[in-house]
Amino acid sequence: MPFRRFATHHPFATLGFVVVAWLFVPVGLKSFTRASFFELTAPVTVAADYARGLQEYWSLRLHSNHELIVAGRDLARINASYEFAVQQNAELQAGLERLESLLRLPTYNNYRLEHARVARRDFSGWWQRIVLRKGKNFGLTAGSPVVFSGGVVGRVTEVYATTAVVELISSPNVRLAGIVEGENHVMSYQGGINPTFGPPMGIVELVPLDTFASASSPKRLVTSGFGGVFPPGLTIGSVTKVELSTDGLFKTGEVKLDERLGSLTEVTVLVPLTPE
Repeated sequence: MPFRRFATHHPFATLGFVVVAWLFVPVGLKSFTRASFFELTAPVTVAADYARGLQEYWSLRLHSNHELIVAGRDLARINASYEFAVQQNAELQAGLERLESLLRLPTYNNYRLEHARVARRDFSGWWQRIVLRKGKNFGLTAGSPVVFSGGVVGRVTEVYATTAVVELISSPNVRLAGIVEGENHVMSYQGGINPTFGPPMGIVELVPLDTFASASSPKRLVTSGFGGVFPPGLTIGSVTKVELSTDGLFKTGEVKLDERLGSLTEVTVLVPLTPE
């Protein structure tokens, strides 16, 4: 009773007491509590995503037959283009394998493609992440790179029974090595402090002094392959601005990321075939 009376009249003191007590809780117990809480809320997240899909389905049922015919015609045209692109890709892949065999080059077929649907998005100024509707039940592993048609999405940071958390490349917690397309100097990329509803941006450091970029003449930044997480050649973003760093030895720049990062519904996880 005295503690209840104290908590009623001193809410901030009570909050401070709880925070201090939490600091002394063992790390193992904190991790177990976090994982347990995530596992308990995962069915709610997945069910909400299924409900959104059902809502979209019934909203599409309200479209007229004319709209459906037009959409089907456009879809048939896109499918024809994709079929031709698949044939070209198969021919290019066969030619690449022949060259790798002749030149004895290492192959990059070390990943298994696992497509996953985005169940939830968590965006703030301090982190940018999404929750996938697949987890250990589909063999996802922590550290796996995640991509989409526009390039790099991020990497898997947490894996649970039926869900997985992906840290986006727009998050300041993500760092990776990249190069400007057509050059060979390795640079350091890091996500920036992005506003919730603003365009995603990143920062690139260790830019050579002879590299120039602007909004009217951007440079494409791709993964270098160093670090063993992301395969080389994946699009990170476009370097739209560079300026001299404080030490005067290199430049720093701004990287404009794909605006679709905030509205993705499907992504692809590159699951390593031989995880370390």
